[in-house]
Amino acid sequence: MTLRTGHIGLNVTDLDRSLAFYRDVLGFALVGEGKEEGRRYAFLGDGERLVLTLWQQAQGAYDGARAGLHHLAFEADSVERVREYEAALRAHGADFAHEGVVAHHEGAASGGIFFHDPDGTRLEISVSDGVGGAPAPGDASAPTCGFF
Repeated sequence: MTLRTGHIGLNVTDLDRSLAFYRDVLGFALVGEGKEEGRRYAFLGDGERLVLTLWQQAQGAYDGARAGLHHLAFEADSVERVREYEAALRAHGADFAHEGVVAHHEGAASGGIFFHDPDGTRLEISVSDGVGGAPAPGDASAPTCGFF
């Protein structure tokens, strides 16, 4: 058996703010939560399984220069759905790394949007096909996740 990702746990600085972002903007369902002071958390799912746990434990914003998470990528079922997420994120005021949908590398059919959550954690929503013709960020000869 090959291992696969179960769920992701993220430390956040403000659980209420992060919960509103992941639930209300990205559409995850609240599966359970802990409200005890000093032990606040939220379990978020996709209707079938646990996907993400938010832990109110961080003292500062995400730091991409430290060891640990580089970025968190979610997959959508179509490029149209990626664009719907982009519109919702823009309406929410999310910070984007690139303008619009970008290809994973020059000429790739895969790609998506690259943005930050309220604590600055780098996030991606992408598709494996349907992005053909979109520009690629960075060096055209190297694959990129959009945050390279």
